[in-house]
Amino acid sequence: MKVTDVRDVPFGEWSSTVLALREDGYAFFDFLTAVDQTDADEGPGFDVVCHLVDPSRVGDLRSVLLRTRAVDGVAVPSLTPVFAGAAWHERETHEMFGLDFDGFDDGTGRGLRPLLLPEGFEGTPLRKSFVLAARASKPWPGGKEPGEGHESARAPGRRRVQAPGVPGPDWGPRAAPSATSSSAAQVSSEEST
Repeated sequence: MKVTDVRDVPFGEWSSTVLALREDGYAFFDFLTAVDQTDADEGPGFDVVCHLVDPSRVGDLRSVLLRTRAVDGVAVPSLTPVFAGAAWHERETHEMFGLDFDGFDDGTGRGLRPLLLPEGFEGTPLRKSFVLAARASKPWPGGKEPGEGHESARAPGRRRVQAPGVPGPDWGPRAAPSATSSSAAQVSSEEST
């Protein structure tokens, strides 16, 4: 199956376009997600993407990929009134990107709530602005630059580049030791001898 049609939909026509396509035979809701485009020069925000399939033509499925741009902080019209199966995808997109869905209803009355992340997790991990704390607590296992991450003499003087989302060396457990911690370590080593 190939995506045969890609359509950019005006934000205000999002749910009505999906409803019209469902009535036109695109009755299979495949997925919904978002793409962080907050760093775009023109019209920054999130691209909300939905894939629909027309299952009526066996062996020759038609499909359409819909995309709309949502401004950060503006709720996206929910597709749950059109496709009940959109609830799981909207909950995931809410949790991972922080997007709200206006009119969300999964039949429980509990609204948008956590789906995948552990209780107490703070942040939206699929946003480009999210700080990757795991990279601060231990070195990244894959060498990104020649001479980085393994014993190699190649390019030893090359400036190391921080990957996006990696905090500086002064953040977290890899922070440079302070004078008090180094003097405590010195006292500890003197006591053990």
